[in-house]
Amino acid sequence: MSKLLIGQYLNDLAQLRQISGSTRESVVREAFKDLLKGYARSHELVFVPEFEIESPAKERRYVDGALLHALRLPFGYWEAKDEKDDLDTEIETKFRRGYPKDNIIFEDSTQAVLIQNGQQVIRCKVDDVEALEKLLGLFFGYQRPEIAEFRKAVEQFTADLPQVLTALRKRIDAAYEANAAFRKASGDFLDHARKAINPNLTDDDVREILIQHILTDEIFDEVFPGQPFHKDNNVARELHKLEDTFFTGNTKFQTLKSLEIYYRAIRAAAARIGSHHEKQSFLKVVYESFYKVYNPKAADRLGVVYTPNEIVRFMIESADWLCERHFGRNLIDRDVEILDPAVGTGTFITELIEHFRGQPAKLKHKYREELHANEVALLPYYVANLTFEATSAAIVGVYEEFPGLCLVDTLDNTAGLGRKTGDQVADLFGMGDENVARIKRQNRRKISVIIGNPPYNANQLNENDNNKNRDYPEIDKRIKDSYIKESTAKKTKLKDMYARFFRWTTDRLHDDGIIAFVTNNSFIEAQGFDGFRACLAKDFNEIWVINLKGAARGSGEPRKMQGGNIFSNKIRVGVAVWFCVRAKHLNGCRINYDEVRDYASAEEKRDFLSSKPLRHRQVALIKPSVRNEWISVQESEFDQFLPLVFRHRKGVKIPKKGSLFASYALGVSTNRDEWVYSFDSRNLENKVKFFLSNYDGHVSKTTAFNDKIKWSETLKRRSRSGVREVFVSGRIRNAAYRPFSRMFLYQSDLLIDRPGGIDLMFPLGRKNFAICFSDVGSRSGYVTMAIDGPADLHFGASSDGYQQVSLWRFDESGERVDNITDWALKQFKDHYQAESVSAGGKKSGGKRDAGITKEAIFHYVYAVLHDPAYRETYALNLKREFPRIPLYGDTLADFRRWAGWGKALMDLHIGYEAVEPWPLQRTDVEDEKARRAGQAPKAMLKADKAAGRIVLDSETTLSGVPAAAWKYTLGNRCALEWILDQYKESKPRDPTIREKFDTYRFADYKDHVIDLLMRVTRVSVDTQSIVEEMNAAPRH
Repeated sequence: MSKLLIGQYLNDLAQLRQISGSTRESVVREAFKDLLKGYARSHELVFVPEFEIESPAKERRYVDGALLHALRLPFGYWEAKDEKDDLDTEIETKFRRGYPKDNIIFEDSTQAVLIQNGQQVIRCKVDDVEALEKLLGLFFGYQRPEIAEFRKAVEQFTADLPQVLTALRKRIDAAYEANAAFRKASGDFLDHARKAINPNLTDDDVREILIQHILTDEIFDEVFPGQPFHKDNNVARELHKLEDTFFTGNTKFQTLKSLEIYYRAIRAAAARIGSHHEKQSFLKVVYESFYKVYNPKAADRLGVVYTPNEIVRFMIESADWLCERHFGRNLIDRDVEILDPAVGTGTFITELIEHFRGQPAKLKHKYREELHANEVALLPYYVANLTFEATSAAIVGVYEEFPGLCLVDTLDNTAGLGRKTGDQVADLFGMGDENVARIKRQNRRKISVIIGNPPYNANQLNENDNNKNRDYPEIDKRIKDSYIKESTAKKTKLKDMYARFFRWTTDRLHDDGIIAFVTNNSFIEAQGFDGFRACLAKDFNEIWVINLKGAARGSGEPRKMQGGNIFSNKIRVGVAVWFCVRAKHLNGCRINYDEVRDYASAEEKRDFLSSKPLRHRQVALIKPSVRNEWISVQESEFDQFLPLVFRHRKGVKIPKKGSLFASYALGVSTNRDEWVYSFDSRNLENKVKFFLSNYDGHVSKTTAFNDKIKWSETLKRRSRSGVREVFVSGRIRNAAYRPFSRMFLYQSDLLIDRPGGIDLMFPLGRKNFAICFSDVGSRSGYVTMAIDGPADLHFGASSDGYQQVSLWRFDESGERVDNITDWALKQFKDHYQAESVSAGGKKSGGKRDAGITKEAIFHYVYAVLHDPAYRETYALNLKREFPRIPLYGDTLADFRRWAGWGKALMDLHIGYEAVEPWPLQRTDVEDEKARRAGQAPKAMLKADKAAGRIVLDSETTLSGVPAAAWKYTLGNRCALEWILDQYKESKPRDPTIREKFDTYRFADYKDHVIDLLMRVTRVSVDTQSIVEEMNAAPRH
């Protein structure tokens, strides 16, 4: 496995160098980062980029990456440097600045050095697979004594805690019998807890709460020695009063002394963590380990499954954007009141405070007045309180109590919903009680944003088994009157905690506001939640749903399609992120949907969120059915359309009766693009001749493949089998390498690893046309483009594959046959009638089926694939399976209209080099410095969309690019940007190509590129014009 990871690393490194044309650290270090992540997973370590450390001089430093134990203790570090840097000099510099020396890798993408305990252990070239494997083995084999000590302490804690608990319970029971002050204080606390949290609590619950407080008080002191956070908290103060009524003298020390080994281990581990943020994470893990020993039965329900940071940041940034988009304000602005109704250990509010770091003045006001959080369980409440106050203090430089945290059961706190007369907390033992005052203060506020991760189980203050599945009469009645009333399902879950929190937050939210939740994804399509979906569409004006899948129930292929769970597979339910916007200025409800691809791993799902913000996502528009189906209705309608091709795939229904095209094929996968593609046919000829000459020297040999040419497993296998090939100039042909970027391809049976459908669709010397389109599971935006030569596998994005369907196909004898089936022709003829009926009832229109030909059907299909309404409505389906083609309208005129649009688009996209150029204005300003040095102007090839111009190089700019030209996009780039990208100068990643055949210079192609940009500007504008016509056309 390790060699596979290293092999993947070397491939990624080479690809980054080729695509970026750069060896800068910021670019190429991504490959080594992914290598460390791969190793980390098998060692149960977490990789954290830009990890903050504290130097011996108490200065803040950041290493490029750190690998952390589950305890958040650093296991090892990584520093990436630039190839141009002297690595040894950089290492010395970092150590002088206080960087750690215990277990750290330095690398510059050519060599790697491992330092352990201040000594160089090994140095190697990164392309020496065996040596790099050894280096990584030593790095990941490092043993930290603190970890061993902590694990030993936890074992001892497990053995000793029962005796300590018995002693504590006896002492508290004795205080109930003989200590009047304790009885009074305990009764007051119980009264408060019953009214604010759970009416079913008893004296035994208070006893257990007090025990938790006593034991964890020591943990706070060890992790944050000398800090006031725990002592000053309003709830902690009440429990300290209780504690002081029966713990006198050294009785506390004597009772807890057997646990000293545990506290000492915590102290030692915490001392090695410099970052305040990481200390907070460490504290959460310690609490989790504590509670698993203290109450293992309740641990699964109370133990926090931490929301991944990628989800939290995505939700905060998206809520910020939606707030600005709809209400003209950001989350940091005044009068935007934010609430986390189930705060847990405080992840969302903490990240919000960090999100506001750059505006400390506004943060002070937000912190004091407009951030609110509720928690019902004591342990996470304590951690959240500490985290908020510590994070704020680290930013603003002053410790200040966080006034917005309430110890309360949100679902019982219905006073702020405007649905229940009276204030349920009005009489809680005196107006002076701070927690009650906080609850009342929160209930008076107009909440603008509610954000968080609601619990999937009903937590309680003490989490005793007696308190499971408690009722919430007010909220449950609201659910009955709304979600259940609107449902047609026989069984609807009344007590689902997610549904309860959605109901509560919907009622609590102000008229203009946003809900951002991460929940179970069953709400999206489960029949039992049809009423929920119906109400959500009535209660909100805009909904965004991101389906991350990941349900672990089920088996076989459906289970595999769910992929990993984004919560690091620690939960078994599927996951979805929701944004629900209520805005008075909007009418109706628009539902936007996006989903991760099937089979995606947990890591890929985190990347899926972090790599693209909500505002840049290409989402599907959901139109609910009359039965309030959201997803299935799209699939049901899509299933009725004509399948493009017959393609067997598990989970996808393809009728066996027929398809529009008889065959389809992937694009060409060469596995050595730099050797077999080129803008220059002479350069390509030289490369191929060199390649074949070197290849011939290895035929029939089984080992020692030199690195002068690009070998792959396929080519090695062909070599061992004695396969040979001589150069034939007639094999050089045009191919569609990228959109609007034709290149010469050497069409070789030997040098192309996987030819796709090149022989089927584009044999040498034969003319054909094809439609290239995004394959299933595409990560980038949808691409479709007509071509008259073979397309590359990665035609529209290096990360995706692309399929092709052609007008004709060629059999083994070379005979050309129709690729559009007779079945397809019959479907179109049966649907569209050539005759029309006049107002007088007479038939007119001539011969039946006139104009419906297979070529016209080809054009019709191309038009539909460009239809913006089709792409938007069925965006989800187009990610899951091949296109299916609807039949728009009922008359021959309808067919001809769409076929005409398709032909016009196809003529533009295939014949783009022959259209009339758009009159862009060329401006030349001589680069005197370059000219004096005898150099060509520096190639730049940058688009300035706002200014409507293109900077070609240091001398030449094109201006007057119309706004419509930028709108014609294929995947993640517009057509003009594809040209700029493909004609940039970059160093070849293959060393032989770089040394012998690096002949490309933009200056040689400058005039051609200018001409091409002018013509493709015309193509883009005309394409947008046709697409806008389509958008306005009727479809039924």
